[in-house]
Amino acid sequence: MWNVLGDGMPGAADHVAADLMPLAGRLGSCVARVEEVIAGLRAIQLLDWQSPAGQAYRNTVARQDAALRQASECLAEAKAAVARHAQESVAAALANSRH
Repeated sequence: MWNVLGDGMPGAADHVAADLMPLAGRLGSCVARVEEVIAGLRAIQLLDWQSPAGQAYRNTVARQDAALRQASECLAEAKAAVARHAQESVAAALANSRH
């Protein structure tokens, strides 16, 4: 019996890879966009904040920066995992087709 990924179906791994590689690309685009936002936050942090309210804002921006850096790392890991799964699916299908 075949599973959701179509194991055993001719060409199924290619379809899985074809579906997953665009997802990996979109995750990569998300990483790039988050990095752009982080760069903007860093520019804000470099401004000269002298008032207590300004300093509080800068501290808030710093916390957001840290959270976005963590999110960017998670997105990058997800991208790598999706791409790896697509490649492994194709490799497994090729190995199974030789038996």
